[in-house]
Amino acid sequence: MQQVNLGMLGGGTVGSGVFHAWQKNGALLAARLGVQINFRKVAVKAFDEPRPYPIARELMTTDWQEVVNDPQIHVVIELVGGTGIAKTMVLTALTQGKTVVTANKALLSAHGPELFAAAAKAGVNLYYEASVCGGIPIIKSLREGFVANQFPAIYGIVNGTCNYILSRMKAEGADFGAVLAEAQKLGYAETPPDLDIDGIDAQHKIGILASLAHGFWVDHHQVHTEGIRTVSKIDMEFAAKLGYTIKLLGIAKQSKAQSPKSKAAGVQVSVYPTLIPNAHVLASVNGVFNACFVRGDIVGDTLFYGRGAGKDATASAVLSDVADAALDLKNGAQVRLAPFVAHAKKGRVMPMDEVTSQYYVRFSVVDKPGVLAKIAAIFAAAKIGISSVIQPEGHEGESVPLIFMIHDAPNAAMRKALAKIAKLPVIKAKPVMFRVESFD
Repeated sequence: MQQVNLGMLGGGTVGSGVFHAWQKNGALLAARLGVQINFRKVAVKAFDEPRPYPIARELMTTDWQEVVNDPQIHVVIELVGGTGIAKTMVLTALTQGKTVVTANKALLSAHGPELFAAAAKAGVNLYYEASVCGGIPIIKSLREGFVANQFPAIYGIVNGTCNYILSRMKAEGADFGAVLAEAQKLGYAETPPDLDIDGIDAQHKIGILASLAHGFWVDHHQVHTEGIRTVSKIDMEFAAKLGYTIKLLGIAKQSKAQSPKSKAAGVQVSVYPTLIPNAHVLASVNGVFNACFVRGDIVGDTLFYGRGAGKDATASAVLSDVADAALDLKNGAQVRLAPFVAHAKKGRVMPMDEVTSQYYVRFSVVDKPGVLAKIAAIFAAAKIGISSVIQPEGHEGESVPLIFMIHDAPNAAMRKALAKIAKLPVIKAKPVMFRVESFD
């Protein structure tokens, strides 16, 4: 039986998880593939660093170049993370003619085109299933399972930390700060938690999915990104009364609207807290779980659900890529399917101001007659339609909440109208706005 040798960069939580999964099911992999998978070297920070699963001491080295320069290693797994030394490691491995498997979404988001070009030049492959949604096979599905489809829309709950926090806030009526602190104690949120709760992690992931789906590389700087710091207990309560659940959504959605300048249609690629109808399947995705709702023009609507992070889910995805790489080598085709194909010549990410949405807006206002009319007049002047207004009872004090549900309106018009409303003397705090997704 043919043998494929692996070298791994990173032997911490995820790396040891991959090694453990290989020890557990390596024989099963060999039986299914007809290829013996063998670990040859693992580069680690330190031999005695804490790791959930042990790695054989004779396999470890603290010199990563021993891995990428070993002529007997066919496939290099990069699990170091970040965009610094990891980039050097991956590029070095590719130039050595080795297939690379990575879970590094930040690296791909920042340097994807350069890495894919290096792989193409070397005639090798770059696999990255584990970079988005952990153990959910969303990359392979977009690249292969749905190869005959165009993708009008992809909606993803792609960050487990944010989903855990928002799920707890809704279920318990808890405040954001308290749930975040507990999430950090339980290990579901990092310290500091900025990459997760400010939407950066989700930005990287939806950018990768949008690039694959639409055939042009999406620069992560073009992805409109909002985190969940502005989601409060009171907004969770009002959303629930209106029949909605608030989730942090990554969205990659085709638009028929043309740019005023280029006359070309575009793709909305964005991350922000969104009101989702309770009847929609994504509203019931809770805890640390991820889900991707994919709409194909031929296949229709499909849902992918599972664990989006963690050593075991990530290990499953990494070994799936290793299996593909082993089959490539077995069949003498190192690049059976290119890691990324730029097939759209006029791909364009829409500026957020061009995007049209429905909205939930909460104002804190002085409780006196005429306030509603003043706000409504500004919306009317901007040609923004109001679908409903809620003036909840039982709130006392200098200011009371006033909730507006807004019909479809361009983001630019909404942004300008809210800026004017915020200057009214009757407004006592910055307006809170969330978009509403109907999934039409």
